[in-house]
Amino acid sequence: MKYFNNPDRLVSLLWQLWQGLGVTMSLFGFTLLFSLPLGLALALLRMSRHKALRLPVQLFILVMRGTPLILQVFTVYFVLPMIFGAAFERLTAVVIAFVMNYAAYFAEIYRGGVQAVPVGQREAAHVLGFARSQAFMRIILPQVIKRIVLPVSNEVITLVKDTALVTAVGMVELYRVARNAASTVGSLEPLFIAGAVYLLINAVVSFLFNRVNRYFSYYQG
Repeated sequence: MKYFNNPDRLVSLLWQLWQGLGVTMSLFGFTLLFSLPLGLALALLRMSRHKALRLPVQLFILVMRGTPLILQVFTVYFVLPMIFGAAFERLTAVVIAFVMNYAAYFAEIYRGGVQAVPVGQREAAHVLGFARSQAFMRIILPQVIKRIVLPVSNEVITLVKDTALVTAVGMVELYRVARNAASTVGSLEPLFIAGAVYLLINAVVSFLFNRVNRYFSYYQG
């Protein structure tokens, strides 16, 4: 054991992993910050009655969900600069690719959640005198959230693991640091430590989403 039996080397490794974790969490945070609202906008357009709005969004979602995320990262980082003549900074390019990809998945989750709420509940709210905005905020939205919490949590957990893909464009995040350390000393310990960090992050994510799901458990209909 080349790290656990050498405290100085282990401390150095942990510091490097911490720095790599900062890049990982930046990508994670930016992706969620932009993809969640963008996914909602795409879902609303996807459900539009107007083909001019609906069909382009359908095509976008098909492409984003039907092609590998790593290919989308390469496209934004390598291909778009050749088309527009301006290069993206690595993190910017990766965030753009991740946001577009995850927004497409979130859009379908949102759409499924909205369409799962019975139309009769909207009609009943109108009969009871609720304004449209009141009916949405007090009756429809809580049920939509209840229905999408678990599917969204699955995508967020996948996002944590997908951040390792950015090593393909030279970004030094958590996995890249662990892989470099493992190859330097010929030990798998850094990779297992990085794996434990990913597991811890996803455990926290699962805990938070379980709390949200429990909070909205009143809305079972």
